[in-house]
Amino acid sequence: MRWAGLVVVAVLAGYIAVLLGDARHFYTDDTEAQYVPMWQLLGAELRAGRFPAMVPWEWMAGNYSLEEAGLYNPAQLLVYLLAPSFDNLAGYATAVKFVFSAIAALGVFRICLAYGARAPWAALAGVAFPFSGWFLFFDEASWFTSQTGTAWLVHAWASAVLYARKRSGPIPLFVFLYLALTIQYVFPAVEAALMIVAVAAGEYLYQRKWVPVLRMLTAAGLAALASLIANLPLLLSSQATWRGDVSTIHNDPFLTVPWSESLNASLPSTVPAFTAWWGHVQPLPMVYIAWFVVPALAFIDWKAAAKAASEWSGIALFGVATLMWTAGPGAIGPLRWPARVLPMLAIAVLVLVCVLLSRYGAFASSRRRYAAAGALIGLLFIRSFSAAPELLVRHVLAVVAVVAMGAGALWLARHRGVAAAATAMIAATMPIAFAQVAAAPETPLSYGFPERRSEMLAAFPDFGGRTLQLADRIAVRDEERTLAGTYGSIALGSYAKNMGLQYVNGYTPVGHAAFAGLLCMAWDGGTCPDAYRRVFAVEPSTDTPIVDLMRLDRVVLQRAQYPDAGEKPAPPGWAFVRYPGHEHQIWVLERVNPLPSPGDMIAHESGVHATVMPEAGLTNRATVSSGTGGRIVFSRLAWPGYTATLGPSEIPTRAVAGTFLAVDIPPGTHNAELTITWRPPGLSISLTAALLAVLGIAALHWWYRREDEPAVEEPAAERPRIAVS
Repeated sequence: MRWAGLVVVAVLAGYIAVLLGDARHFYTDDTEAQYVPMWQLLGAELRAGRFPAMVPWEWMAGNYSLEEAGLYNPAQLLVYLLAPSFDNLAGYATAVKFVFSAIAALGVFRICLAYGARAPWAALAGVAFPFSGWFLFFDEASWFTSQTGTAWLVHAWASAVLYARKRSGPIPLFVFLYLALTIQYVFPAVEAALMIVAVAAGEYLYQRKWVPVLRMLTAAGLAALASLIANLPLLLSSQATWRGDVSTIHNDPFLTVPWSESLNASLPSTVPAFTAWWGHVQPLPMVYIAWFVVPALAFIDWKAAAKAASEWSGIALFGVATLMWTAGPGAIGPLRWPARVLPMLAIAVLVLVCVLLSRYGAFASSRRRYAAAGALIGLLFIRSFSAAPELLVRHVLAVVAVVAMGAGALWLARHRGVAAAATAMIAATMPIAFAQVAAAPETPLSYGFPERRSEMLAAFPDFGGRTLQLADRIAVRDEERTLAGTYGSIALGSYAKNMGLQYVNGYTPVGHAAFAGLLCMAWDGGTCPDAYRRVFAVEPSTDTPIVDLMRLDRVVLQRAQYPDAGEKPAPPGWAFVRYPGHEHQIWVLERVNPLPSPGDMIAHESGVHATVMPEAGLTNRATVSSGTGGRIVFSRLAWPGYTATLGPSEIPTRAVAGTFLAVDIPPGTHNAELTITWRPPGLSISLTAALLAVLGIAALHWWYRREDEPAVEEPAAERPRIAVS
């Protein structure tokens, strides 16, 4: 427990060091544009007593059974419930990310212990991981779902090994794997499957028994079965989204990492050479793992380690698999950008090195080992210099720092013991993290959103009702990204959710393909210049403008994209309205007359008479009549999962323009109740699967408790060799 506590304290110290280098490091890109606003919206919905699997008015990103929302993950729900209580969004995001980084660090710590490492070395691996290159600069800074998925995956890994070796029951594996799989993000799911296969293969090689392996695989399969409730809706809805084609495999150089970049893993100054947003040479240490992992290879007794290779073979198998993945293909269905797997490689390398150092470390004074370490550091320098020769001075300083820190750690290991050496190596993580973050350029993916909700609300127009914004992030100049500029009038990404405004636009990695095509709307909610014409165009089959089928109250035009729109006549039934103080950023179109029947979900009737269908909720009812038959079009996206019943009978649903939900009413209908219901596709199957999974894991736990077979004992970690060679 003492070393576990040190891990948490050290991660906190590392976070403070990072914030000293860049106070907004953990509040950038997708975090500010997608995740934090989503936390605010979903938290408000939960507090209002609504489970937000679908937020209908948010057309672009409102189907949260498909988004990266983790609605069936208790930890995610807690994040949402707390979010509306915080005004400082950057502060809340940083606090949440610290918690998950600490969880991830403890998970790596547990993996090392599961493979027989001593606590000091396990703590070193745990602390080093959250400050490895890709995880620090991308998953922690921006891609929150990757961070959370990884945090639970590492605990699932440790629990899988412990269960296979009968040192723990199946429930921890089931719980942690369920948490990793219900993030609703494909990478942690596939990485978790790869991890389970690697552990299974490694445990068979070690134990030479099938029963422990099959038992562990069964528990993992039950967790996957329980997680269907989070993942089956996306599979069943994929053809309506941008992610419809999951069979494509192709290769391209973007974020594909050559294996030679492994030689950059321990030099803090590394700037790897592969294609990404900055061109061919990246200004961030994306492939950095930890300053000690490569030089430490010289201080392992490889002959002794090789004799016990089966014990740690699962780690090596996972490391080899992830190393191969990072090099391509560039896309496997929805799995694009192989560099995203770099944290998995970092985990495997850190765990393997620290386990081997713990059990087979040879720290005695040895010219041969010093020469090997020097050669490895020389390779690090040559590879990093080759990628960015203009940073020669920085690379030389990094080499000096690694040599000095390594020499200090060796001295401590020989004279003060392994605990002192590991503690000093942990302490070295903080200044390195500070230096790397302070030296890094601002990411071009950052939005630069304000940090406080109260300031956003004070600056932004009070737009009631349903708003569509036609704007493009590219048209915003850097100097205008302030509350006095763009962010006082224009809501990019999911910015509007921070203020509780009902914007159609939103940030989504999933996207309703037909709707996005109808308004040429992108993943970040931005639109092309032709969107103005398209939204006021008439849909042919209904002879109704799109803007009316969507039942919009307002259309906001970005002046940078439509500089003279307000100087021309407004579309029929609409007028330009002045919002003082915002004229330099936006034109605002509002209806001359309010929509009839406010709150009505019905957008168009043809040959049908219907009462008002209140749009609140996901089960909506109206009374309809039709003598000759007709059609009703609703102001809802035609997502899979909708059912319609007319009286006691189910009737089919359809899509108008591939976008709007519609039903055909048969002739002779008189005062019949029409009910429109949406539920996540496959819900009944998912709930049944979850129940079976819980029963199955209970049976596995009962079996585990009644078995008399002793646990697989781990060999005691060898004491470090400190005698003079």
